[in-house]
Amino acid sequence: MAEVFDVIVLGVGGFGSGAAYHLARRGLRVLGLDRFGPAHDQGSSHGETRIIRKAYFEHPDYVPLLLRAYDLWADLEAESQQQLFWKCGLMLAGLPDSEAISGARLSASQHGLTIENLSASAATQRWPGFRVPESFDAVFEPDAGFLKVEDCVRTHLDRATAHGATLLFDEPVVSWSSTGREVRVRTATREFVAASMVITAGSWAASVLADLKLPLQVLRKPIFWFETTSPAYNLDVSMPTFYFEMPADFVARTPTSERPDVGVRATHETASTFYGFPSLDGHVLKVAQHSGGELVADPLLVDRQLHDSDVQQIANFLKTCLPNVRPQPARHSTCLYTVTPDRHFVVDQHPDFSNVVIGCGFSGHGFKFTSVLGSVFADLATTGRTELPIDFLSLARLSGRKLLADG
Repeated sequence: MAEVFDVIVLGVGGFGSGAAYHLARRGLRVLGLDRFGPAHDQGSSHGETRIIRKAYFEHPDYVPLLLRAYDLWADLEAESQQQLFWKCGLMLAGLPDSEAISGARLSASQHGLTIENLSASAATQRWPGFRVPESFDAVFEPDAGFLKVEDCVRTHLDRATAHGATLLFDEPVVSWSSTGREVRVRTATREFVAASMVITAGSWAASVLADLKLPLQVLRKPIFWFETTSPAYNLDVSMPTFYFEMPADFVARTPTSERPDVGVRATHETASTFYGFPSLDGHVLKVAQHSGGELVADPLLVDRQLHDSDVQQIANFLKTCLPNVRPQPARHSTCLYTVTPDRHFVVDQHPDFSNVVIGCGFSGHGFKFTSVLGSVFADLATTGRTELPIDFLSLARLSGRKLLADG
């Protein structure tokens, strides 16, 4: 006999853990299912830290969601009595018309956010661990910082359980179906029924939602921890998180110049982008390349070994812009980005089943939203609507795009 719940959450990683928490907090009977263990390292929500920021260069429409996300992270910290967010600021560096610089300024202007505009020399003087190219501008956002990613997932899961949610791990889903009023989910060992369902399956979203033929790509993204040779990178000396947007040929062309200069416009399509965090232990700091990535055919079979080609561009970036960081990684991990063609999220109801809510395509810049979109998923699963502005993330915008399945 099928076990009955109000809402089933399929996939309880970053976004699913947030959904399970907000649903359970509202008094609903919630079931969360995941094919892996809690706060696992097989998908996209792991690797110690994630940047959180308000002056969103990707699009100003994200800012209202971010303002609510900040509130909900603070609520979760208060409820759990655990620090999850560290406000150390974020330095963006790039050419004046680069996506990062111009986009952050646009979002700040439209939403009245606090940012500081700095010259390259002023940024280098303020944070001596950086070497910012002379032709670059820098933007500092003091309200930005980082979230402890595994702690956030575990806390959402722990509080969901405290509010009565049932969470089942190592329980892959075999199939699901909906009548529009009821959903039915089968695993290898049992069957469940609920009034509605939230699908937050991460890199497995395309296969779980195979009927929709979603144009999702999964990318293999190595992340690294490098040894530092200067205390200038330490969190306790006000080192911020950082993001550098470099023209496509910059790293290869000027790996070691003492005062690099560039004059080529960087764009979203051609830029090489790198991000990182202050050293939390005084020994290593985390840095990764945001651009690029190797296509993954099957997320279960992703190559998690370290290759020389994984390190080459990021090592050149470190030599150029973070000269007191050793360019050979002390350790590494592998993350998966799951992206849409326009690199924006999908947050919507299934086009055929209004009681099935979809969240996917988040990877690369999504984790900071897990608090607020967990609340949005709870809204959609229970009332079919939300007061938060998500129209720009609708599934309909992807209609007409060429799908991966079509070659």
